[in-house]
Amino acid sequence: MKTLIIFYSYSGKTKAIAQELAIKESAELEEVKDRKCPHKLKAYTSGLLAAIRGRSWPIQPLSAEVAKYDRLVLLSPVWADNPPPAFNSVLGLLPEGKTVAVKMISASGKSNCKERLEAAIRAKGGIWESFEDVKA
Repeated sequence: MKTLIIFYSYSGKTKAIAQELAIKESAELEEVKDRKCPHKLKAYTSGLLAAIRGRSWPIQPLSAEVAKYDRLVLLSPVWADNPPPAFNSVLGLLPEGKTVAVKMISASGKSNCKERLEAAIRAKGGIWESFEDVKA
């Protein structure tokens, strides 16, 4: 099964975890980048509000051809108990029929978004594999 790890990392912590996981699983990596990287004030104000509301914002095009992978592992930091807007943008790009695992990275190791993410992935025709809150 060919696996692609797609991750968003604002501070770098999620990136480090994604890189370790890619080695462990012999998977390829794809970093999600904001079209215009928000400065901290915007990230922690309008970004947090957008995260709470489940909204997305523009990201750069992904370089990987996501459709050619059987399994996707999505990693994201937790913003206000939710995925950040850039990660929400990724959910809109998921092709139908892919097996998807989600790992949410936070200092507390807790989030409140499993059900929402599972519903979004299933609505896109994805096959829900697993969800894990990871303490970083």
